[in-house]
Amino acid sequence: QVQLVESGGGSVQTGGSLRLSCAASGYTYSTYSNCMGWFRQAPGKEREGVALIASDGITEYTDSVKGRFTISQDNAKNTLYLQMNSLKPEDTAMYYCAADPIWVGHCRADKLKKTDFRYWGQGTQVIVSS
Repeated sequence: QVQLVESGGGSVQTGGSLRLSCAASGYTYSTYSNCMGWFRQAPGKEREGVALIASDGITEYTDSVKGRFTISQDNAKNTLYLQMNSLKPEDTAMYYCAADPIWVGHCRADKLKKTDFRYWGQGTQVIVSS
């Protein structure tokens, strides 16, 4: 059974940084068929894609976080990360980790616009105060 467990959320002031982690268990990483991502959902808003990474190393980001957030993964530790710098109040949301064993060629910008990943974590809260 696949489990994704996020951690690292918290409360910070504008301009601060946080590093989110997502520990995956029961999930088999494949060189050619793996896509992992971070999504977020603010109160009253739809869930939106933040960043994704394919097993070929290609990364995609939503425009609002480009240059501030960095997604990475450590396959040896089965862990996905999201380094968030220069945080803004509008980054406040519940952040979710997601995984989908799809072909890497489909793990691109269009995938970030959808919420059809197969596996999801329970989320970790990020609050950015002004």
